[in-house]
Amino acid sequence: MNPKSVMGLMQNHQIPQATSPLSSWLYYLERLHSQAIELGLERVQHVAAHLDLLTPAPTVFTVAGTNGKGTTCRTLEAILLAAGLRVGVYSSPHLVRYTERVRIQGEELSETEHSRSFAAIEAGRGETSLTYFEFGTLSALQLFKQARLDVVILEVGLGGRLDATNIVEPSVAVVTSIALDHTDWLGHDRESIGREKAGIFRGGKPAVVGEPDMPHSIQQVAEDLNAQLYRRDEAWSFSEQGERWQWEGGGTRLTDLPMPNVPLANAATALAALHYSALEIDEKAIFAGLQQAALPGRFQIVQQNPQLILDVAHNPHAAAYLAGRLAKLPCNGGVVRAVVGDAVGQRHCRYVGLPERTGGRVVLRAAGRPARGQR
Repeated sequence: MNPKSVMGLMQNHQIPQATSPLSSWLYYLERLHSQAIELGLERVQHVAAHLDLLTPAPTVFTVAGTNGKGTTCRTLEAILLAAGLRVGVYSSPHLVRYTERVRIQGEELSETEHSRSFAAIEAGRGETSLTYFEFGTLSALQLFKQARLDVVILEVGLGGRLDATNIVEPSVAVVTSIALDHTDWLGHDRESIGREKAGIFRGGKPAVVGEPDMPHSIQQVAEDLNAQLYRRDEAWSFSEQGERWQWEGGGTRLTDLPMPNVPLANAATALAALHYSALEIDEKAIFAGLQQAALPGRFQIVQQNPQLILDVAHNPHAAAYLAGRLAKLPCNGGVVRAVVGDAVGQRHCRYVGLPERTGGRVVLRAAGRPARGQR
């Protein structure tokens, strides 16, 4: 569908004109459904089946978890690209641009490509109402289908069992971590949250868990579904060795690995997912991918003198990890000023003792809330 047809389609639906066709679409999607979030698969699966989007690639990794999804996906992507495979990644939310949510061969697509894909979903959904995230998920699958990929990596948006990404059958399901977050939707304890995230498991398929303190509910779901559970510190493990590290599992040991620019536990979880998949990935690709893996907003150093670090920690679990990283920084008696998103962010930082764990060097300041579309 050409850009003129896209604009005509928007005008037919009385979508306000914005600075670009993509901006107009995003404005429309935010107002298309009566609820911003409505967990469930029936509507989105119906549209996906109609448009033949349920098998976006021969191999699919679906990644859930409270924290660590993004860096695990980025590590998988970097290694698979280094291995010479054609790879697509769907992730959320975005930091600056909506186009960050879909990458093919390590690159974002143009706004025009997204607009055309949105138009295809709009034309195919009929009378079925979709949320912003559901519409975006279907659009990503449409883009992947057109690209003829070897591997697709899907980052779960919320939970797992009822998330729109779960309409796709994963070759390997991954749960990175389990902590309290989005409790109004997923439950108020780790057992409930673990059960929801384990909903991406499939019978007879690998289910990799990177959470060292795995809730029993994950084990129960795996047993009920007859999934092949591979949990950290039982089926596989990793350890630091000075400036290098090693990974071991399933009769394989990888030694002298380079330290990645992502949390080591998440890089190790990505290696486990690759190991237990049907893909053959050589050590050269693993080494190269680990050196290339990085994700904006994850302890991202953007300036020196003074050092400026950006991090998207947004719950107590993530704030605790951030506190540990900050505590290791050489500060020469100086003060670390932490500018957090809002009062909730300040509460998370105080809950994990961020000021105390850094010797009182952290001073908290509040900033404004993010725009609605950056969710």
